[in-house]
Amino acid sequence: MSFYDQVEIEDMIFDSDLQIYTYPCPCGDKFQISLLDLLDGSDVAVCPSCSLMIQVIFEPEDLENVATESNLQPVAISA
Repeated sequence: MSFYDQVEIEDMIFDSDLQIYTYPCPCGDKFQISLLDLLDGSDVAVCPSCSLMIQVIFEPEDLENVATESNLQPVAISA
């Protein structure tokens, strides 16, 4: 998998309402990755408007603090 760039999570913006991290994309939109995806081990943020992807560099311990501060509640999904 090839990435447009590698970005430290500290350089991204966290939206506590949507529970997503964003980072500006050169196409004018924003790369996005959810806090839940990061907690599940994913490190790929995608841009919804183009095909570019970035790799998010982070420490799992930092995410646990954000999840706690955001009062993140797990959601059960049934099929």
